[in-house]
Amino acid sequence: MLLELLEGTVSTSANRLALVSAERVWTYADLANAVEKRATELATKGVEPGRVYVIDAHAEAKTVIEFLAYWRTGASIAPLDPRLTRLEKSRAVEVLDGLETDARAILWTSGTGGRPRGVLFTLDNICASAEAVTERLDLGSENVWLLSLSPAHVGGLALVTRAFLLGCTLVACGSFRADIASQLIEGEGLPGSASPVTHMSLVPTQLIRLLEHRDGIQVPASFKCGLIGGAHASPDLIQQGLAAGWPLALTYGMTEMTSQVATTVPFEVKQKPGSVGRALMGTKIKIDSDGQILVQGPTLAPGYVSSTTPLADTEGWYHTGDLGHFDEDGDLWVTGRRSDRIVSGGITIDATHIEDVLCEHEGVQDACVVGVPDPEWGEIVSAWVVPTGDGLDLDLLEGYVQKFLGEAKRPRIWVVGGEIPRNANGKVERHRVREALGLEARKAD
Repeated sequence: MLLELLEGTVSTSANRLALVSAERVWTYADLANAVEKRATELATKGVEPGRVYVIDAHAEAKTVIEFLAYWRTGASIAPLDPRLTRLEKSRAVEVLDGLETDARAILWTSGTGGRPRGVLFTLDNICASAEAVTERLDLGSENVWLLSLSPAHVGGLALVTRAFLLGCTLVACGSFRADIASQLIEGEGLPGSASPVTHMSLVPTQLIRLLEHRDGIQVPASFKCGLIGGAHASPDLIQQGLAAGWPLALTYGMTEMTSQVATTVPFEVKQKPGSVGRALMGTKIKIDSDGQILVQGPTLAPGYVSSTTPLADTEGWYHTGDLGHFDEDGDLWVTGRRSDRIVSGGITIDATHIEDVLCEHEGVQDACVVGVPDPEWGEIVSAWVVPTGDGLDLDLLEGYVQKFLGEAKRPRIWVVGGEIPRNANGKVERHRVREALGLEARKAD
């Protein structure tokens, strides 16, 4: 379907810009020719329909053409993050070796707990996701999207497929840099007749970098939407973005659902900063008795690599492991993950709430809260905080915390310093944070 739509765009709008790099542009006619040429080369080299091929997935035009060319041959793709170590890549290749599947793409879950899994996607999953996001955000062929996320992850792959299903323009200039992204939304640094970037998908860390780089400069009116997802965005960060004129939309999603599950539109964020809105077209959401978010719909992947167990339960629901609730308007609020809850002295504590309180302090740029094992309390609340450029007085921060958090919720172990470890999707690698804070706890004993 994707390639058929690409051909349809060529027949009606051959001269419309499809793909832009730092050096050149491709019209839809150019892109179709480049894909056909590369697909012929791949077939000559022995690429076969139904087989899975691993691709180093850079956020570049060459990678985009490679994806489409492999699909043209009938093969499946398994994009890998180029930043993975040789050992990590070899493990992925070993798992996929000899695999034949009807899936058209295999992507790896975020693996914040340290164990990513390969998710199988059908073409129906991919197209359903693109169509649902297009409907929610009222997208059109005049949009110019920046490939701001790695195409080795579901958000980046969704950007690629959504752009070409829409028949709009995709700008692919390499790994995200705040200075370059800022230039692109201003219409600077683009070759030929390329227009300014109007839309981009961002993880919260990328929004932080853009706000720092632009230092209060308002975004131009031509920029229509900054789609924020991949990880929790604190209310303070959202307010900073809105104050700088960013038309933000918040989204909640996951790899297993081919990216987005629920998404707001920009004007809704001003009304309800923090809500992720309602389910996308075709998707259903419910909350179980434990507060866990369950989802179902046409974007739900059929399963994992090397597993015969479907992702959905017998009634078609996928149990996300995320916690949330609906407000009186039916909008969804995501409050954390079940695995992130801390139980200290018999009290269940929401780590996300503590992180939000910490991030509202003027000296804190970023924060992550985890539970560290403790022989007396079971777990103790521990925090890794990243100070702003003005520095951070820990004594003052602890005094601030006492005003907003009960005694059981106050961090007792602190790490103050460098960036919190995150994966390519912007999600915190909590197992690494827990290891670092556990080491600090042992030092304190």
